[in-house]
Amino acid sequence: MTATMTVPMAGSPDGIPLRIKLQRVERWRKLRSFTLVMPLLLVILIAFVWPIGRMMFNSVHDDTLLRLMPRATSALSTWDTKDLPDESAYTALVEDLKQAWIHKTTGAIATRINYELAGAGSQIASSARKANTLSAGPYKAALIEINPLWGQRDVWRVIKRGHSAYTGYYLLRSFDYQYGPEGQVVASPPENAIFRDVFLRTFSISIGVTALTLLLGFPVAYLLATLPARTSNLLMIMVILPFWTSGLVRTAAWGVLLQEHGVINEVLMALHITSSPAALIFNRIGTIVAMTHIQLPVTLLPIYSVMKTISPSYVRAARSLGAGPFYAFWKVYFPQTLPGIAAGCLLTFILCLGYYLTPALVGGPADQMVSYFVAHYTNEELNWGMASALGAILLVATLLLYHVYNKLVGVDRLKMG
Repeated sequence: MTATMTVPMAGSPDGIPLRIKLQRVERWRKLRSFTLVMPLLLVILIAFVWPIGRMMFNSVHDDTLLRLMPRATSALSTWDTKDLPDESAYTALVEDLKQAWIHKTTGAIATRINYELAGAGSQIASSARKANTLSAGPYKAALIEINPLWGQRDVWRVIKRGHSAYTGYYLLRSFDYQYGPEGQVVASPPENAIFRDVFLRTFSISIGVTALTLLLGFPVAYLLATLPARTSNLLMIMVILPFWTSGLVRTAAWGVLLQEHGVINEVLMALHITSSPAALIFNRIGTIVAMTHIQLPVTLLPIYSVMKTISPSYVRAARSLGAGPFYAFWKVYFPQTLPGIAAGCLLTFILCLGYYLTPALVGGPADQMVSYFVAHYTNEELNWGMASALGAILLVATLLLYHVYNKLVGVDRLKMG
């Protein structure tokens, strides 16, 4: 009979298996790492994720009419929009207007309806004041007599759409569309259709600035990457020097340089290049020049960081095999810099999309970008829905660009590998 030998499980003197103890140590290590990262995670969630999520939510959510006019929106839920509503809807409207007058929320109602029906805000405010004096029905004829606005179906359609807390109005308006008489999506009138031009202007200025920073930054990055360390470090300090200066100061400096009797115009006239001061400020030229100066280091530094990792032996090997200087640079050196070019251009383009200060100070009325209108709706009109919709569109554009960047860099890495 063959004896069977049993190998005991490795363990510690206290009888706990070593595998269990290792698992406990690993869990404790992960918990400790998570505890160290938690403060930063909370900061990101509170200061970054929550505001962006709130902005995206506000672009499609508006419960003003549902909250402040619950009776009217409920009464209109079954209205077919073909004729004026019946007496019950007018009765509900009067009750809502009376409550709004008592609780001083008439202004919020008027403002919300005025977004979709221009000029109706003041009429609604006066109607609420007069409706508060009505004691008994019927209310339909009385309201129409108070203000002919209530004899128009357009205002009732706006209130009916307020039955839902979610709306596509702000996103549609951001693309120069709106709701038509029957609730269909139609193009906005030409006098109100401005946002497609604004987005086109924003993207064209951003592309132009990105291209200029690449044309100016690539040779400088190549020079910094190939010069001796002592000279390269000195030049690098000059490159990053603008980072030590506020963007407001740099923009104001360009305002001084580009103005009608500024340094640049004085030099041009002294050299007899121009006979009169050139228009260099409060137009597209000043905007692009100032933005290019501010964004140049942002494009240059990622390209430089990639170039520093490229060994000179690659180009020397190509030259030794018979390639000319330009062919060796274009076919061997340049493809290896593409990840840096993509990163620098992406950073510059994304930052340019959100520029507000520089176009406002050195640009003209036709040079204001999307961020100007976001600030306008936030600070002046207090229209958080439109501001959120415009911001949400820029965010989606940024995410799409980042996705394309990842695809391109991934392909380049595979090819290089």
